[in-house]
Amino acid sequence: MDKNTLEALRKRASQHFLDSIAVKQEAEKVLPEAVARGVLAMVDCLKSGGKVMACGNGGSAADAQHFAAELIGRFEREREELAAIALTTDSSILTAVGNDYSYDDIFSKQVRGLGKKGDILLGISTSGNSKNVVKAIEAAKKMGIKIIAFTGNGGGKIASLLDKDDIHLCVPSTRTARIQETHLVLLHGLCDGVDHVLYD
Repeated sequence: MDKNTLEALRKRASQHFLDSIAVKQEAEKVLPEAVARGVLAMVDCLKSGGKVMACGNGGSAADAQHFAAELIGRFEREREELAAIALTTDSSILTAVGNDYSYDDIFSKQVRGLGKKGDILLGISTSGNSKNVVKAIEAAKKMGIKIIAFTGNGGGKIASLLDKDDIHLCVPSTRTARIQETHLVLLHGLCDGVDHVLYD
């Protein structure tokens, strides 16, 4: 590889760090209070015997699974298991519902089947417009399930579904990669906050 190509790629890599830092700095100005509200909502849910259900598509599906793993397993300390489930992992449910009904229904049917009043649905959509996450939120709200929504790009359709009792963590960016990177920081902030309130 010639030096010019190497230097161009180094600059591109460096710019990713700088862009990610800039978005996180903007998010820090506007989102910590919503994170705190999300922590308290999750603590209330878990202490009352509820659970957190998480869903999303693609990278957001990975985030949903990552989040559930942090609660069931551990974040940064040893503690008891906390009730969480990712609605993205059961291939038989996902393919059956997608085939027999619609891909738009893969999460909402699980919310209706597994959820109960007092639970929390953590819906992740970088655009705010993922149809299956939107339908899951609509189903959850009808059941008295509180919403924690992770979005970006202004919040999209999801923003219009939320009320004052819900928590909206909308990353101030339009770039999917930057939104996803900041979502991970927010997820870790929720996990840390829950552990702090429950165990410190």
